[in-house]
Amino acid sequence: MDRFTISIDSELLSEAMRLSGKKRKREVIELALCELIKKHRLAELQDLAGSGLVDWTPEDFTSWREAAKEEENE
Repeated sequence: MDRFTISIDSELLSEAMRLSGKKRKREVIELALCELIKKHRLAELQDLAGSGLVDWTPEDFTSWREAAKEEENE
């Protein structure tokens, strides 16, 4: 794991910690990074909808999201 020294708005960090329930700054920063990555990957998948490159049904997509959430909670 790499170590970094960064400046982060303390009010934003405090609010993120409160909302997430995380106790450590590292945990809330990692959570935020993971959520950002998921958001952008989801947008990329949605952009492919109707392109013919992906033939997932809405049900396939829903089951994929549920499986990802279960994996996250393990």
